[in-house]
Amino acid sequence: MSFDTLAPHYRWMEVILAGGKMQRLREAWLPRLPPVNRVLLVGEGPGRFLEAILRRQPQVSIVCVDASAGMLRVARDRLRRSGFEQSRVEFVHGELPGWRPPDGYFELIGTHFFLDCFPPELLREVVSSLARGAVPGAHWLWSDFREPDAGFQRWRARLMLAVMYQFFRRVTQLKAAGLTCPEPYLVEQGFVSQGRHTADWGLLHSDWWMKA
Repeated sequence: MSFDTLAPHYRWMEVILAGGKMQRLREAWLPRLPPVNRVLLVGEGPGRFLEAILRRQPQVSIVCVDASAGMLRVARDRLRRSGFEQSRVEFVHGELPGWRPPDGYFELIGTHFFLDCFPPELLREVVSSLARGAVPGAHWLWSDFREPDAGFQRWRARLMLAVMYQFFRRVTQLKAAGLTCPEPYLVEQGFVSQGRHTADWGLLHSDWWMKA
């Protein structure tokens, strides 16, 4: 799986497909997030959430992990253009679940539009691995796609998700063939939901979870 081909184009693709909805959901919980010092961002892509949290919390140090070298280059360029101190962010070229965080170290984990990339058997392992890197009371912010419960919204979401997965499987060799909800795996690791925002008729969501 590699998003290198899409890295230079991801920003305008996101704008065309969703306007500013995806970025608003990435940032949805930042105004309420308490101060944190050690942050892990995984599958960060072009660095839009990275930039947002650096603006909100100037004291943080961040480890930013992505399987795409192209996406990491785009994120570095965004950081440089924004004038942030480069030493505050460690960029890691690594693919999950192979890459593992240090145990009990991070106060915040961010996975935005990333967990949908994994089939069930891998997703459980990814969530378990990342959860081991969290301190007690750690926050987990994640945004992603979802299927609404019923009605027209559900059928609309299913159609859009089917088209998206077909495209990304062709272009990036995405391993997942469809959407798997990670909530049961978060619960298994002792995380508790603190709230949810939704957008685009329930197709998109942003969640805040905490480790009990």
